[in-house]
Amino acid sequence: MKHLIDIKSISKEEIENIINLAKEFKTGRKKSDVEKKTLSLMFYENSTRTRCSFEIAAQKLGMNIINFDANHSSLSKGESLKDTIENLYFLGVDAVVIRHSLSGIINNVMRLVKYPIHFVNGGDGTHAHPSQALLDYYTMLEKIGSVEGKKITIVGDVSHSRVAKSNISLLSKFGADIHLCAPTYLQFENEQAFNIHYHNEVKEAIDGSNVVMVLRVQNERHEKEGYPDSSEYKRLYEIDTELLRKYAAKDVILMHPGPANRNIEVSSELLDNQVGKTILEQAQNGVYVRMAILNTLLKGDNNAS
Repeated sequence: MKHLIDIKSISKEEIENIINLAKEFKTGRKKSDVEKKTLSLMFYENSTRTRCSFEIAAQKLGMNIINFDANHSSLSKGESLKDTIENLYFLGVDAVVIRHSLSGIINNVMRLVKYPIHFVNGGDGTHAHPSQALLDYYTMLEKIGSVEGKKITIVGDVSHSRVAKSNISLLSKFGADIHLCAPTYLQFENEQAFNIHYHNEVKEAIDGSNVVMVLRVQNERHEKEGYPDSSEYKRLYEIDTELLRKYAAKDVILMHPGPANRNIEVSSELLDNQVGKTILEQAQNGVYVRMAILNTLLKGDNNAS
């Protein structure tokens, strides 16, 4: 692995290696191989969990960190992202984590950059969020041991969700029984492209589910008018304690990539009880998974600059 752009581009073996390495970092059995390497965080969209998680991961690995501020960089003077990244490489940056609102921009820039800097996709538009899928998978393994044959239901705005796409790609590799639940106006335009089961009714979707992953409605990405208001969405699709107790598997795991809109897609009382704690554990596991990602990409590198 030289880059982490999406899940479909990496193998099951590479995923398993990252997961196993994350376990070693979490238990303290593994030490950093990338001390003194330099990471630049290039976030063009707002972020709390992903940005802080990568920063803490890099700190734990003993790396140098540059928090790149696009609004106060040469990009505001017209410099291309390609030229910016190549200059960062010659300043000594070994890897960049990029989050951007444009789908596919990281693939495009990576093809243009002529020097061996490592790219990590921190979320690009509605395309992919591979590190989130990896930390979600890690958390599922901790909780249920294996995803093979397990019913995993994703509820919410799947049409705009890079998290859903990356999770589907990953979970499909490991034999999960994947179900999606969304109103028709928030479904994938070409659902036949995904080997999944679709539901409009949330009760049917979560019936017997081992994992329920809730997504927020991404109002900032809606290009069309006429979406129902949040009260209508809440009435039909909000996940709460009673719904899980009545329909999901007894030991169901509740997950959410964050940020969660309380009392819209998921109830406050569910977030604050023991079932909701898994969402906080996802964030915690994200640090160790991202340590594993950075260590895997940068181990043994020598920056020619």
